Amino acid sequence: MRLSRALGLALTPKAVKHYEKRPYPPGEHGRNVRRKESDFAVRLREKQRLRAQYGLREKQMARIFDEARKVPGRTGEAFVELLEMRIDALVLRAGFARTILQARQSVLHRHILVDGQIVDRPSQRVQPGQTIQVKPKAASLDPYMAAAAGAHRDVLPEVPDYLDVQLEKLTAKLVRRPKRSEVPVTCDVQLVVEFYAR
Repeated sequence: MRLSRALGLALTPKAVKHYEKRPYPPGEHGRNVRRKESDFAVRLREKQRLRAQYGLREKQMARIFDEARKVPGRTGEAFVELLEMRIDALVLRAGFARTILQARQSVLHRHILVDGQIVDRPSQRVQPGQTIQVKPKAASLDPYMAAAAGAHRDVLPEVPDYLDVQLEKLTAKLVRRPKRSEVPVTCDVQLVVEFYAR
């Protein structure tokens, strides 16, 4: 909850009502008018917002950014596309989990298959054309039965066009690479690029 308030956005469905109740930073000076933030502080906060939405460590973010820099075209767009093609992010977008942490746990507990093969690394990248599904043995567990019934749809954004999801079967296919404009993250990616390029 504190992190959501510090970054200025609700990071989980549970944090929404707390953030709406107190939409200012935590701490005794949270409500006070703050002096103008430096350019560095603005870029740092934007980077932290993106990092928190994917639940990554700084080292992981920096590594993915380095990879994005080598991709032809706009670095910021490539950066978000690479983040979004991680298996944990796609499990969340497909509606199999309520939060990025729950999605990561599903992968770590070996409940997720990619093209029929068990994956246990949340950082694994899914390629266009590959199919993600919940392992049949795990599909009878309460969280996945709730997901198949559409219980998470009220708290998650609409399924993006780059995913073809059959929720009742707990399967999803990455149809193509995501475009930045379709990815439901709150962030000014250009500021993040400027932060890492400094």
